[in-house]
Amino acid sequence: MHNVLGGIGNTPLVELKKVVPAGSARVAVKLEWANPTGSMKDRMAKVAIERAEADGRLAPNGTVVEYTAGTTGISLAFVCAAKGHPIELVFSDAFSDEKRRTMKAFGARVTDVPSEGRGINAALVKAMISTANEISKRPGHWYCDQLNNPDASDGYLSLGEEIWEQAAGHVDAFVHSVSTAHSIHGVTRALWRHNDRIRVVAVEPEESAVLSGRPSGSHKIEGIGIGFVPPLWNRELVNEIQTVSTEEAMAMARRLASEEGIFAGTSSGANVTAAIRVARQLGPSATVVAIIVDSGLRYLSTDVYKH
Repeated sequence: MHNVLGGIGNTPLVELKKVVPAGSARVAVKLEWANPTGSMKDRMAKVAIERAEADGRLAPNGTVVEYTAGTTGISLAFVCAAKGHPIELVFSDAFSDEKRRTMKAFGARVTDVPSEGRGINAALVKAMISTANEISKRPGHWYCDQLNNPDASDGYLSLGEEIWEQAAGHVDAFVHSVSTAHSIHGVTRALWRHNDRIRVVAVEPEESAVLSGRPSGSHKIEGIGIGFVPPLWNRELVNEIQTVSTEEAMAMARRLASEEGIFAGTSSGANVTAAIRVARQLGPSATVVAIIVDSGLRYLSTDVYKH
């Protein structure tokens, strides 16, 4: 019998039945809220911490340090609770209070960096990174540093393999939003091992489309669009980049809940919005896959479900 970490992965892949227009490709979504903390980041957190333990970067009972929009922080705190590591997380009021409470429930110590009008932008993210870097200099602390940690991408190889297996190899396109870029790259690497003709579409906020070469801005799609190009971003692992506005992402998140019974966050709404565009282009014989990143339970206090 496994401990709680054995519950990570093997999440359902389901077809959307109502929000996809007639004549479009089939759109299937991976329900990553079926992981123990309710998000795909459990995969990354487990791999990153176990590799750091294995090579000695993280000592027994050593403290983990990370900056986070909340989802990664929750997953790291969960893994740390299961393994007996203290954890220090740097967060902000730009993100939902549910995330802060959940991190603390798992035993995390949370340091807040204030935002300007709860907007998510490059200045805020860089301030959070700087704060985490200072905390990580304390004795016995290991800095996960997700943006610069190559182990994080490997944490999503399993996600790609599951998609391929559950779709019986019938995957024509994969559509996913970009934060650190680890999840889209990890899934792509796994899928392209099977079929390198699968079309990979990256998604970013319309208001801060830096991957598309446009100016950095402020948006409210939590967990993506950090306002600058992620250090480990690899354009060669993506065929196309699309933008989705905060308004479009929130509207689709609400539709997924009320029409499909899929309760998800705003980045999942962005994923499905772009996936439907691709599905229209590819036509009824194709299959497009997207990720439901996390549960809408994390966003009840935010604008997405205040309507």
